[in-house]
Amino acid sequence: MKIGVLGTGNMADALTMQWVRAGHEVFVGGRDERKAQRLATRIGGGVGHGSPRAAAGFGEVVLAALPYGAGEDVVRELQSALKEKVLLDCANPVGPGFRLLTEGGPSAARRLAAAAPSAHVVKAFNLCHEGVWRMNPPVFDGQPLTVPICGDDEAAIALARKLVRDTGCEPVAAGGLDRAGLLEATAALFIGLWVAEQADVRAIAPPLAYATGPRAESA
Repeated sequence: MKIGVLGTGNMADALTMQWVRAGHEVFVGGRDERKAQRLATRIGGGVGHGSPRAAAGFGEVVLAALPYGAGEDVVRELQSALKEKVLLDCANPVGPGFRLLTEGGPSAARRLAAAAPSAHVVKAFNLCHEGVWRMNPPVFDGQPLTVPICGDDEAAIALARKLVRDTGCEPVAAGGLDRAGLLEATAALFIGLWVAEQADVRAIAPPLAYATGPRAESA
């Protein structure tokens, strides 16, 4: 698969490394093309580099690994190059005090979809620190990490599922793009609990067998 990457930060670095290992062709695009070149060289594997427009034109899937706010502007400039492409959004609109910056308005993913209305936006990879995505693979207590995916286009979701599996994780359908805001709110909650309370958020929910309450013991 051909993957264009918008951004040269840690998330771009971590996910690109995984996808190159899986055999995908990757092109990194950055407004500072020297940073894009340094990232491509560090990853190796024939990764290309250049401008954001070149990356958008290269990929059948384009990862928007951009800070909240900046991503919307970049995507708007590239909307013609993103036509009918899968646009994968991993951003978290989380501000000081672990506040959700989109509260009361559209999600970050919805804002990208509005900026590039002919692209197929999918939300994924936003619930973990970039260090987790560098693990090969992300497996905890013998169980692969599960990655929720939100999107409206079945073909786009299918490609996103493959990219999740190529990181060593398991995809799970989390609904349409209208539910992407829930993933972003979950990230804000988790980050706050992890950082401020040093809490293990896995302990919030009971095991699946108890999701609807304890079952009565058979006589």
